[in-house]
Amino acid sequence: MAAQQPHDLNCLTIAELERHAEQRMDKQTRDYYNEGADSGSTLLENSQAYSKYRIRPRVLRDISLIDTSCPLFGARSPLPMGVAPTAMQCLAHPDGEAATARACREAGVVMGLSSFATTTLEDVAAASGDNPRVLQLYLFEEREHSRKLIQRAKAAGYKAVFLTVDTPMLGRRNLEIRNQFKLPKPYKIANFTEDSDSAASKTVMDGASSDTGTDEREGKKSTSAPGHRDGGQRKAPAGPISFHTHAPNPTLCWDRDIDWLRKECKPEMEVWIKGIATSEDALLAVHHRVDGIVVSNHGGRQLNGALATLDALPEVVDAVQGKIPVHIDGGIRHGTEIFKALALGADFVWIGRPVLWGLSYKGQEGVELCLRLLRDEFTLCMGLAGTVKVSEISKDYLVKVDKSGFVSRL
Repeated sequence: MAAQQPHDLNCLTIAELERHAEQRMDKQTRDYYNEGADSGSTLLENSQAYSKYRIRPRVLRDISLIDTSCPLFGARSPLPMGVAPTAMQCLAHPDGEAATARACREAGVVMGLSSFATTTLEDVAAASGDNPRVLQLYLFEEREHSRKLIQRAKAAGYKAVFLTVDTPMLGRRNLEIRNQFKLPKPYKIANFTEDSDSAASKTVMDGASSDTGTDEREGKKSTSAPGHRDGGQRKAPAGPISFHTHAPNPTLCWDRDIDWLRKECKPEMEVWIKGIATSEDALLAVHHRVDGIVVSNHGGRQLNGALATLDALPEVVDAVQGKIPVHIDGGIRHGTEIFKALALGADFVWIGRPVLWGLSYKGQEGVELCLRLLRDEFTLCMGLAGTVKVSEISKDYLVKVDKSGFVSRL
């Protein structure tokens, strides 16, 4: 991304980007992307948590050369910020994940790809070029599905797998239920099909096909069924892979599944855990030798009433004690909030919904705009706070404001 680019005078903030996206998305897409679980209180608190902190700026420091880079996957990232994996991006723009990948390549920003993308991981790799990318993974009960995806990611040069662990069951998303969400033609869940004509390629959220529901070659109705208990025996999900039937996996456990995943991914790809929110689980992640963790509550879409990710971050950081990197996602809407997350101990942040808003606004150009806004805001914040390296950002630069307005040092 070029150092100096003209402003988009119609869109100078992420809040304005959100408003532009709302005007361009249809109701089903807007509700799907923006909804949280149940009442949405955790979704809201993910953003509100940042307002509890204020920055303590230092002055009379030479800030003429600001370095925003940080270590990531054995190299240097130009920013402590990546694009979080979000599903079905073709709903936001026809170019979908490929446009996001090209924007990330221009910015030099790492991209996370959802398993339930509407573009294959190979096509995203091609659009990314040499830019780093990671694959978000749901570990299915039928391991062979996951094994195939991991092997493809290895072959396509993905740096890491981010295992989502906060979906043993799916949170209740009322608008999704009311809208009877379907993935419209001609889009498909691209990573789970052997060929583009199969019924599996058209599988959508509830396990029904987005067209006739029939595999013409077999002459059978194409449906998916969730896993269940049959007496004392667990039956794995059946039929074409769909999000509602295959993504939730109530059988996941530390001792069996993390060791299996490490064996499948190593040495080509790192193994990260996405969805950690407590010190206890952070310690287990270290014990099981994962390469890093992402403090996440699935964008407020799973357990409503859970801690905002920023509120959960300090105990996770304290537990890990620097043994593995700690990243965070959820609620970041301004560059100053990236600064606050780093000051509370995060090594890196991931941006989700704002990227989708940018994609809806202007495709690749809109994603580039989103990343540029956050980059410029973060760089300005670093300078005005008196820091010139990411490693200098610490809790010494923050105070916390309680509900009564009293300020306390951290």
